[in-house]
Amino acid sequence: MRMVVLGLGYLGATHAACMAELGHDVLGIEVVPEKRAQLAVGEVPFYEPGLPELLNRHIDSGRLKVSGSYQEAADFADVFFIAVGTPQKKGEYSADLQYVDAAIDELVPLLTRDAVILGKSTVPVGTAQRLSERADELAKDIDVEIAWNPEFLREGFAIEDTLHPDRVVVGAFPTGKAESIAREAYATIIDSGTPFIVTDPPTAEMVKTSANAFLATKISFINAIAEVCDAAGADVTAIADAIGYDARIGRKFLNAGLGFGGGCLPKDIRAFMARAGELGAAEALSFLREVDNVNMRRRTRMVELAREVCGGSFLAKRIAILGAAFKPESDDVRDSPALNVAGQIQLQGASVTVYDPKAMENARALFPTLDYAGSATGACEQADVVLVLTEWQEFRVLSPNELGTHVRNRNVVDGRLCLDSARWIDAGWSYWS
Repeated sequence: MRMVVLGLGYLGATHAACMAELGHDVLGIEVVPEKRAQLAVGEVPFYEPGLPELLNRHIDSGRLKVSGSYQEAADFADVFFIAVGTPQKKGEYSADLQYVDAAIDELVPLLTRDAVILGKSTVPVGTAQRLSERADELAKDIDVEIAWNPEFLREGFAIEDTLHPDRVVVGAFPTGKAESIAREAYATIIDSGTPFIVTDPPTAEMVKTSANAFLATKISFINAIAEVCDAAGADVTAIADAIGYDARIGRKFLNAGLGFGGGCLPKDIRAFMARAGELGAAEALSFLREVDNVNMRRRTRMVELAREVCGGSFLAKRIAILGAAFKPESDDVRDSPALNVAGQIQLQGASVTVYDPKAMENARALFPTLDYAGSATGACEQADVVLVLTEWQEFRVLSPNELGTHVRNRNVVDGRLCLDSARWIDAGWSYWS
């Protein structure tokens, strides 16, 4: 097939490269000149394992091209994927849909043939219906069908999740051809046995937001249990392991620690709450407010714990922060718990040095007043406390004996329950989690 992907950020660039991998001819549209120039020569402006190689392979093969022209997009294909960002509105909980709206407003007036537009961006329920009405106003004697095809990518595993997803969901209006177009686009994936779920557009929109709300709830649930464990002297990891054997519960997303961040879960649960309020169903999702509160409280608790380790004050203390990305295998620092904690500690008087294997540049841009080191040992030089706040494998395998020669005091706080506590204690460290 010939297809267009509108927006080449994290989602769009991954989707475009993977569609080319499936054998389609893909034109990616990116309106930011700097980002477009990078992608056109096969450079990815963010970290995602395997994506630069995949992107380069299909730019070289000619299956994937990059442009900034919506006119070229309209001429190139009759199938379009919307993959632009839907950030949280400043000062509000609701999603900012200006980029989704702009994609429709730019593209549809240029179309001269019937077209199917499949939305992949995470949007509030009702968006497809609203965009369909807008497309009808803008279309010139042609039929433009809007459907929704949500993504379920995990940062760090985006290629695997696109080429081998656990399901494909398409929300289509019954009179259109979006279902048949999607079946053709994903034929290789469907033939491999992946479930293909067809719904109406509102259901497809809510599949994504419901999934994120459930995952966020699991994380905050185990973190709430961790708070009770702290008070009771119980082991939250052992509890998670034990209840995780229950097939109704499962072990995934039951890792207690600093909580979730990134560009999806925080904004998506807030947008879901906001949309429920607009629909007159605010009470139905009121529990998500506590999910959010538990998550944010973990950051405050980490700052309090680090201050306790420092003897009650951060003044004149040196703190090493290992981790800046919101999760490992990513350079994404949006709503990063690690950087939030680092910033709070610095504001309370400590000298803070941060190291992350991949997210240093993004961290500097967001928190330029923090100090940064080029290695884990560099960040820990003369530190009074070491905080492990992103569970990179590099930090899991650190030698506590070797690292101990660089610090001023052997205090480590395991914010992700990712270290072997016995190894660190045996090496003479005081271990907190």
